[in-house]
Amino acid sequence: MLALRRLQPRAFGFARQSATVHVAFASTAADTEGSPSQSSEVVTPQKKQSRTIRTRRPRISLQHPREWNRPLAFGVLPAFDEALKVIKEDSIALKEEAKSLEGAIAREKEIPQPDQDALQALEEKLRILEVQSEINFPQVRWKCANGMADMSKAVDRHLVEQRWRKEGALDLLMERIYQMKVVPDVLPEIRPSLDLRVNFPKVKSNTGLQVTVSTVVYEHVEPGVFLLPEQTVEPPKLFTTVFHPEERLYTLLMIDPDFPDETNQTFQTYLHWLQPNIPLSSLSASPVPNMNTHTAYIPPHPQRGTTYHRYTILLLPQHSRLSIPMVAKDKRAGFDVRAFMEQHGLDRNAGGGAHMWREVWSEGVPAVYKDILKTAEPKFGRMPRADRYGDFRGKKRYV
Repeated sequence: MLALRRLQPRAFGFARQSATVHVAFASTAADTEGSPSQSSEVVTPQKKQSRTIRTRRPRISLQHPREWNRPLAFGVLPAFDEALKVIKEDSIALKEEAKSLEGAIAREKEIPQPDQDALQALEEKLRILEVQSEINFPQVRWKCANGMADMSKAVDRHLVEQRWRKEGALDLLMERIYQMKVVPDVLPEIRPSLDLRVNFPKVKSNTGLQVTVSTVVYEHVEPGVFLLPEQTVEPPKLFTTVFHPEERLYTLLMIDPDFPDETNQTFQTYLHWLQPNIPLSSLSASPVPNMNTHTAYIPPHPQRGTTYHRYTILLLPQHSRLSIPMVAKDKRAGFDVRAFMEQHGLDRNAGGGAHMWREVWSEGVPAVYKDILKTAEPKFGRMPRADRYGDFRGKKRYV
């Protein structure tokens, strides 16, 4: 009965409104029949102003932050309230355990010759407790999933790393690296431990003969895609997501393993870019600044007549600061990546970052040879097939 009493006024209101409309139409028809000479005015109903409806959710990031809101108010679902209560109690217990463990680590460090293995095990246990004490809070997971992670916290670094490893970004990179034979042509094995993203200028127009590239808008490069040489004239913007809080040094290499070797009729590696001693941590700025102060960047210049070139960027972890001499322009062909890593103590199994893309010759390559390399552009092609009947052509066959 309560539902009927609520609906009754609306039903009567609708009936009164429809009755008013019918009466208005009837009176208008009567006036028209009674006075045929009288002009009847057609009244057009006014349209209501339409309200714009958002078709997508507002942007959420560190530049446009938002706060997490409970999906359910208190008391709506008691099981949800009880779950949050259990999570909070568990977090308090884990934080108390972590606090006592910090004291044990401090006492261990005060010993003149502490056991490094035991100390490392205690620090690893402390990191696990810090992650477990906050990983179950819904607001923590929501912020990490929406680009608002605080990389100074262990739990946020853990969630961001797990997302990178399990939601497809790392899988796509490794698939393209192995599919395009970067492994083993460049290195026998690559184990990325940080997320390296490459951005190049966006193509504004491409008519086939002329390519116009934006000088302001940069776009993310998916691993393995084809780019135009006009896009890669300037050094790319490198964005990194590092998962260790302490600052470590890295060496940047950009190489082309498909550079023609005319002397030996094969391919060799060309060094396009080298930058050692890059400090990176979970709080490092992105894009990475000061990346062109050592061996300067030379744009990709795939030779005419060759197949696609696999341009590869590597971020290799260092154990200490390195003193590496600069490589001149005329010494970059024939660069040996493995010998370079062995000479300077760079371990490929220690992690790092990797990225790759592909390019073929286009109309923008001659400008690189003319303006940057200051050499004539080479042209390659397929070897002509031997004519097995060349000696018999032009001779009389029936003599």
